[in-house]
Amino acid sequence: MEKPLEIAESTAEERRDYIKEKFPCIADCDMCGLCKVFHGKDAEVAFADYIDGNRSFNEVYSDYK
Repeated sequence: MEKPLEIAESTAEERRDYIKEKFPCIADCDMCGLCKVFHGKDAEVAFADYIDGNRSFNEVYSDYK
């Protein structure tokens, strides 16, 4: 999956799977850095509004740029 799934064309489960695939936890924070990017949050928590269909992927992602 390259492009984020559109909310109108996907289910919450599909969006959750996309986030898990896009931002996998490798359980090595020193090597990864995703937790730091998402301010200590798991990617699923950080992208909850996208997964729930409340905000687009880009809107949520811009919170962490």
